[in-house]
Amino acid sequence: MSAQHRLEPFQILAEYERKSLAHVVGLPEQLDAPGLWRGVAYRIGAHRLASGFDEVVEILPVPAITPVPGAQPWMLGVANVRGNLLPIIDLKQFLEGVRTVMHEGQRMLLMRQHGGDVAVLIDELYGQRGFTEQQQIEQEDMAAAQLAEGRYAHFVERGYRLGEHAWGIFSLERLSRTPEFRQAAA
Repeated sequence: MSAQHRLEPFQILAEYERKSLAHVVGLPEQLDAPGLWRGVAYRIGAHRLASGFDEVVEILPVPAITPVPGAQPWMLGVANVRGNLLPIIDLKQFLEGVRTVMHEGQRMLLMRQHGGDVAVLIDELYGQRGFTEQQQIEQEDMAAAQLAEGRYAHFVERGYRLGEHAWGIFSLERLSRTPEFRQAAA
């Protein structure tokens, strides 16, 4: 190989970056555009929800859970995650009164709350989602989209329409401050 065709390590990395950015949906400046909201998307029951990256500490598979006697039905128990005992909450049961059907590949979102982290069980993980101001659902249309019905109304701040699906922005931070959520003893 001639000297003029040999690339320096920095040039190789720059070329990798150029190729990588060529495959990203949206231009790099659009990924952090004003009015763009990004977070972790998931499903609880029939509700498609998303929570901000600042509220989700980690996404984990469900480990072995040890039941806690005398706890609320939505408090599944505690689990040892890397040497830390975490309370595991069935978020669907807390919000809807219906137990989540456990399945292989089940995930939980790790969230911070005063006094320690808590894991909330979700039905399905969709990954990262981004929404623009143009996709935001007007407050008066939130009821028609069925995003803020029942107990969800306390935690869904706003909604977005992406294709045929409506997505509610679920506040895990507000959930963590709810007295009932903080009091898991029956």
